[in-house]
Amino acid sequence: IGYGGISLVSRVSGASRQTLTDGLKELADPNAPLMEQGRSRRAGGGRKPVFESQPGILDALDDLVSAHTKGSPESALLWTNKSLRNLESGLASKGYSASYRVVGVMLKMLGYSLQANKKTLSVTPSHQDRDAQFEYINEQCKSASAAGSPVISVDAKKKEKIGNFKNSGRVYRESKNPIKVLDHDFPIKELSKATPFGVYSIFQNRGFVNVGLSSDTATFAVESVRRWWYAEGATIYAEAPMIVITADCGGSNGYRNRLWKLELQGLANEIGKPIRVLHYPPGTSKWNKIEHRLFSFITKNWQGIPLVSAAVIVALICATKTTKGLAVRCILDENMYEPGRKVTDNEFNAVNICHDVFHGEWNYVISPIEKQNI
Repeated sequence: IGYGGISLVSRVSGASRQTLTDGLKELADPNAPLMEQGRSRRAGGGRKPVFESQPGILDALDDLVSAHTKGSPESALLWTNKSLRNLESGLASKGYSASYRVVGVMLKMLGYSLQANKKTLSVTPSHQDRDAQFEYINEQCKSASAAGSPVISVDAKKKEKIGNFKNSGRVYRESKNPIKVLDHDFPIKELSKATPFGVYSIFQNRGFVNVGLSSDTATFAVESVRRWWYAEGATIYAEAPMIVITADCGGSNGYRNRLWKLELQGLANEIGKPIRVLHYPPGTSKWNKIEHRLFSFITKNWQGIPLVSAAVIVALICATKTTKGLAVRCILDENMYEPGRKVTDNEFNAVNICHDVFHGEWNYVISPIEKQNI
């Protein structure tokens, strides 16, 4: 276009005069290298990545992040939160320069990601027959279900303070209008605490929860099973040969709890059916079906809602449903259960219990006693 053409094209295109001048020289040079298809500049152009321009920065970053596993007491970040900005400062103290965003990119290159704590370690070593007990429970439950017996998983959910206290989680409300709750979580004596004891029918995907306002005792646990039986079990499993219960190893329904066995004997006598109990090994309570098939959904359903009364707790539990068909029934138990009841040797010896050959302390059947022998 003649004189002033470069300036004109520069203004129209936004490209610098120098770029246009260099381009004209390349076009006029028959020996200029051809540009690769799909590229706007020759290979090798642009700023070098930090890990190339600063050799050793990846190793330095790896040392900072993994200091707690390598046990390096000289690490600048051994006792601090390893956030991107703290890592940026740590690299600067070692003579490297990288923004916190670049630090995030390099962490991904090194195979790191944000990780939360995971509860997997047991306080006590795992029992050597742990897996065998899991398999035994599975076989017994399948056989019992095939024979028409109910198979239920039982456990007590953690106690919940009743009152206008903060409940973890969030719920949709008008913007900047949260539910106002008390600023301290001190229990209100007049309102006490609620203990939901759950009975989950494994093969029916149905839950029954007995909300107690007293102590979590073995009497309360068996009473919860009794209420489930008369509310649902007796109708569905009237002809069942026995009731099968899977439970944790400790607590009010623990395998060492003598009152638990004595109360089950009373229930077996009352309904005229034997009760088989299968306990999960020590330290494996989280594997109990009721934990992740019932309690987890109850917690999700009432998240962010203050449990201001026992009636609210019962209503929220009853409203718990899942897309896979879980239905929950809940009732309130206002009975008072005295803790610390001792079972005498004579009372315990009267329990009609038959222990399995395989770990009889975990697996046993309590059969009803005829009235003339009681």
